[in-house]
Amino acid sequence: MKYASVLPLSALSALLLISLLVSLNLIPPGIQLIESLQAQIPNAFFLIIFLIILLESIIYVGFYFPGQFFAVILVVGAKPTALDVLYLTICMVLAATIGSFINFHLGKVAGKRSEENGNKIEQKETKLKHLLLAMIHINSLAFFMFSQGNQQKSSKVITLAGLLNLPYYLLLIAGTAVLSEEVMAMAENTTLLITIVSVWLLIAIALDVKRHKQRDLASD
Repeated sequence: MKYASVLPLSALSALLLISLLVSLNLIPPGIQLIESLQAQIPNAFFLIIFLIILLESIIYVGFYFPGQFFAVILVVGAKPTALDVLYLTICMVLAATIGSFINFHLGKVAGKRSEENGNKIEQKETKLKHLLLAMIHINSLAFFMFSQGNQQKSSKVITLAGLLNLPYYLLLIAGTAVLSEEVMAMAENTTLLITIVSVWLLIAIALDVKRHKQRDLASD
């Protein structure tokens, strides 16, 4: 993408639009649809967990389905055995990895179309710390994967994220069991997500302004 601010701007716009539509009762909250799904297929526990994580892991869609917290609450509420936790972790990691695969290839397609239209894709070095930072939240990982695909990077980053998600989801389940639901729910708070995306946008705008000034100096 030509400007670093394009992606966070689109994310903030999508998040605000979804929040507005839900507050005006024009669409039901995503969590309500998830609860309805659970009621309709009560015996398909692993399938529900898989779908919840998959929906939240897809770029933009994840803003509507805050499923990660709900999924972990379901897991803890079911009082799983150690073996169940292992199976559930694998199920959640598989769903998140498929989501990363989708996001990566959506970004790849968008990048190729942009290049066909004559726009140069700016290549940025990807370090492990960038991936670890993106994995703070499943929504940020979605945009990270889209950006990687958009820059035509190696798809190996999908596998790496999947491996790192194994201990991540184990810790997430343990954290929900130990901490109160109110503390864990903060990660799915819409206001918090809007604040995080807004900070991301401000940083991206600052980077765009800095690059623009550098180009002006180079052209003089």
